[in-house]
Amino acid sequence: MTMRRLSSGLGTLIAALASTAAWANPERWQLNMTPGATAISQEIYTLHMIIFIVCCVIGLIVFGAMFYSMWKFRKTKGAVAATWSHNTTAEIIWTVVPILILVGMAIPATSTLIKMADTGGSEMTVKITGYQWKWRYEYVGTDVNFISSLNRESDRARRLGSGVDVTQVENYLLDVDKPLILPIDTKIRFVITADDVIHSWWVPALGWKQDAIPGFINSAWTQIEKPGTYRGQCAELCGKDHGFMPIVVIAKPKAEFDAWLAQQEAALLDVSATVQVPAPAPITKS
Repeated sequence: MTMRRLSSGLGTLIAALASTAAWANPERWQLNMTPGATAISQEIYTLHMIIFIVCCVIGLIVFGAMFYSMWKFRKTKGAVAATWSHNTTAEIIWTVVPILILVGMAIPATSTLIKMADTGGSEMTVKITGYQWKWRYEYVGTDVNFISSLNRESDRARRLGSGVDVTQVENYLLDVDKPLILPIDTKIRFVITADDVIHSWWVPALGWKQDAIPGFINSAWTQIEKPGTYRGQCAELCGKDHGFMPIVVIAKPKAEFDAWLAQQEAALLDVSATVQVPAPAPITKS
């Protein structure tokens, strides 16, 4: 199980490091990752930038040497190709140096992966279940749970022949009717699964994504540092309406979250109190 979680986390980190502008709600002219709203997302961003700079330096050295050689030793200047077949020293250098570079990148990346997999010490747990094409959120330890779907305005605008100009719809396809409300400065554990097909819960600002697989429970965690609205999408092709399955997380200060959660629980009590259960019919003897 540990190796499976580490493998899943490694895939998540590689995808995050390779990503550029594939964000759920990118800014205009955004060509790079965002530092995000958590310590983990900021670590991933730092690793991405370090590796990006290393790759750029390697590219400059390799292509610089190649173009210099092509210009300096071109045929029109009478250059004659060397006849030697190999150089042991050069081969050792270009074998050892890349290994050292890869090890140097693997050490901090492994450290980040271990942190991403450690859900211990969580202060609250949220269960996420994926459906075609919506999410159910359950606050474990409470009775609060709800379905989150694409908001009505975007759902109407996406339909052919609706006559709605989608450019006039705010956060088109990125808004929901019921967002996930979370507290800041709180380590939150997520348990993630699905009811029908494979989905993937992904909010870029949190720094990770996690597959939702029927019959399996995957886990992840976050600790959001500042209040705000963070948007995401299902990142696994899950059917014809896959593109209409957004995620919205609203992070609030702890006091505001506690008040919201208490309000939701009180509303559930009010609803249950108003449900009238008919009394059983009296038993009469014939």
